[in-house]
Amino acid sequence: MHTKEEKMNAFGRLLDVLDTLRVECPWDRKQTNQSLRPNTIEEVYELCDALLNEDEPNICKELGDVLLHVCFYAKIADEKGQFDVADVCNRLADKLIFRHPHVYHPSQVGAPEPKPLPYGEDATGQKQESAVSTAQQVIENWEQIKLKEKNGNKRVLSGIPAALPSLIKAYRIQEKTRNVGFDWEDKGDVWSKVREELGELEAELRKEDKARSMEELGDFIFSVINAARLYHLNPDTALENANKKFIRRFEYIEDHSIKSGKPLTEMTIAEMDDLWNEAKKNEKKQ
Repeated sequence: MHTKEEKMNAFGRLLDVLDTLRVECPWDRKQTNQSLRPNTIEEVYELCDALLNEDEPNICKELGDVLLHVCFYAKIADEKGQFDVADVCNRLADKLIFRHPHVYHPSQVGAPEPKPLPYGEDATGQKQESAVSTAQQVIENWEQIKLKEKNGNKRVLSGIPAALPSLIKAYRIQEKTRNVGFDWEDKGDVWSKVREELGELEAELRKEDKARSMEELGDFIFSVINAARLYHLNPDTALENANKKFIRRFEYIEDHSIKSGKPLTEMTIAEMDDLWNEAKKNEKKQ
């Protein structure tokens, strides 16, 4: 692994390359916040895919692509005289220090090289009365501190980006409200809510009321996401794994179709089911 000095030099080299490209490359020169935004979204999803697959070489590559975009936006702001990458880093460091009072003293916000206090002690070396000892306590404190920050979020849910994918947004909504005490006392109680929402969805579907069915479908999905959260399962990861599994098994059917010369459209559902089950058995053997 590299030393801190080597890491700083590497970051400086990246900034130098970006400065050069911004002047000498026609494509880099014409980029704006709005033109880069779609690419940024794509790069983040590519990173997420690499993370899900635990593909370390691609995680490294995709982290670099995301870092490029962070630096690019900071460069554009620098050219406008708004802020630069140093401001980005310092604001992030200050925020992290401010939101970790169990590690740092408030006076260290803005310090060039903050040093952590001994765990569970205040600035005088005395034991804190309510030392944070679990990750969940850290999360709860984090949300409370965010509400107190100057220019921070005014409401519990105001910090959730409107553009987040709906499934992830639902999970974040539930996480944030949990951190202020709005949650099931017993996680097992959530299943009655899931069954209730499923029953309401089925009732509206039988009536063929599309508008009401859409509403109840949303409520049902939201309740399932809630159940997943309570049992510490990430629904987005679970669904993506299910997507990959379906694609893998369907491609098995498709491969058989190609080899046999029989188009999928001419296969019966029973034939497809048999091949699907073969794919499942093969997965278990691996």
